[in-house]
Amino acid sequence: MKPMLSRLLAALALAAVALPALAQEVVVYSARNEQLIKPLFDAYTRETGVAVKFITDKEGPLMARLKAEGKNTPADVLLTVDAGNLWQAAEEDLLRPIKSPVLEANVPRHLRDPDNEWFGLSVRARTIIYNPTKVKPSELSTYEDLANPKWKGRLCLRTSKKVYNQSLVAMMIHEYGEEKTEAIVRGWVANLATAPLPDDTKAMEAVAAGQCDLTLVNTYYYGRLMEKNPKLPLAIFWPNQTLQDKSAGVHVNISGAGVTRHAKNPAGAQKLIEWLSSEKAQNLFADVNLEYPVNPRVSPDPRVAAWGGFKQNLVNVKEAGSLQAKAVKLMDRAGYK
Repeated sequence: MKPMLSRLLAALALAAVALPALAQEVVVYSARNEQLIKPLFDAYTRETGVAVKFITDKEGPLMARLKAEGKNTPADVLLTVDAGNLWQAAEEDLLRPIKSPVLEANVPRHLRDPDNEWFGLSVRARTIIYNPTKVKPSELSTYEDLANPKWKGRLCLRTSKKVYNQSLVAMMIHEYGEEKTEAIVRGWVANLATAPLPDDTKAMEAVAAGQCDLTLVNTYYYGRLMEKNPKLPLAIFWPNQTLQDKSAGVHVNISGAGVTRHAKNPAGAQKLIEWLSSEKAQNLFADVNLEYPVNPRVSPDPRVAAWGGFKQNLVNVKEAGSLQAKAVKLMDRAGYK
């Protein structure tokens, strides 16, 4: 009996030693590519000693995995792009609310969930890109103006199947209502120079090639393309800057994160998200993808700052999710494929 008791006590002692080590590990399900997040997690581990394990996939499969795993999930954090996806995760009860004065101080109110289930960590602006040999900046004004017949045969758009344009239209529904927004989207469709293109880069390449004169893209796509070929005839324009009502400002969206509902290490998960929102980490998080820091105390990368400042639309980005189903139906009715 004594040897058995000794072995039992030894096993319990080993377990007691192992528990703190296990608690130090944070597991992240990430819809952001490995090359964008691994440098961040490596920096966090160097600074804190906390190991970060991560699995990358598209947001749909990751959320399906979280649902299927339920209480058995190893994931502590869900990290993904677009407020629409984060809203969906919260709606499906995949995230838990957290109380964090740090995140409330670092993340502006319109870039986080009102119920504190997710928080933005970087900002992407969806704006107008135009060919300066074909369009004068003085001719440009708002997203809505792209429905003006003066742009007939001059507009390119990315397909409506991607969440980015769905979120833009959802925000417009919040601001203008369905009837006015549908009229705007129908105007966009009437002005198309070609069928919707598969991605933002193809849309900009069409503008540069003279197939159309202007388009709507996320700014980091513009940054990437111009770094590859800075001589392309493309320029950036910030719409909706002079309006005085709630629609004033450029449509913005986020990449962000939340603590999973069944996190095994929720305290560690919260600390990681807080660190990602900190001044120390924000440039690491935003610069690698040519995005804007969500923390207003952090300046953007000089390459991004060179595009000029702009006023953001301050409607809470959760509307990109809550009205997304209506946006998809509206785009379909308007003939936007």
